[in-house]
Amino acid sequence: MSFERLSLILDLIDQANAKDPHNVAVNGHEKPAELIYGQRMSSALDKFCTAASDHLRIAARAQHIERWSSPRKNYPDGRAGYLKWRSELKAFHARRTGELMQQAEYEQADIDRVAVLITKKGLKRDPEVQILEDVICLVFLEHYAADFIAKHDDAKVLDILKKTARKMSANGVSAAGNLALPDRLAGLLNKALTES
Repeated sequence: MSFERLSLILDLIDQANAKDPHNVAVNGHEKPAELIYGQRMSSALDKFCTAASDHLRIAARAQHIERWSSPRKNYPDGRAGYLKWRSELKAFHARRTGELMQQAEYEQADIDRVAVLITKKGLKRDPEVQILEDVICLVFLEHYAADFIAKHDDAKVLDILKKTARKMSANGVSAAGNLALPDRLAGLLNKALTES
């Protein structure tokens, strides 16, 4: 795969995610939420796995492509509704990324490989799927967990962080332990990592 084609597909993913109607504040400026998420995923992947394949780079950037188009509220409450939403989201993200990869003239084998990564088939068995999962967890911890945990008590947060740690590899857990996090989150994460 060529550098030019990789740049093109990443740009196409960014263009799609730039249409997100939801914004987040970044350095005092409002930016489309999923555009920022994709860029954070790429940045975290670059730090965590310097030799990442193009397939992994594409999957990381496209992890939440156009996620706003399928909101959680469109599915039933409860665990079953949540799992259905997550399952259908993965399939949507893989399909949408495949469409953009076709536009960038990728081969079907490349599209299929990125779909495996995005849908996380072979987690704990496929090294690249595991790297992607580690990066997802690291991005959550570094950029989203502090706001999330503000809404929950320590027991609930500890349970969530233990579940997060169980999805990670030893390298991912080590990287998580080195993140600069707010005090409460850092303390609970340290407890979760030692108890998992």
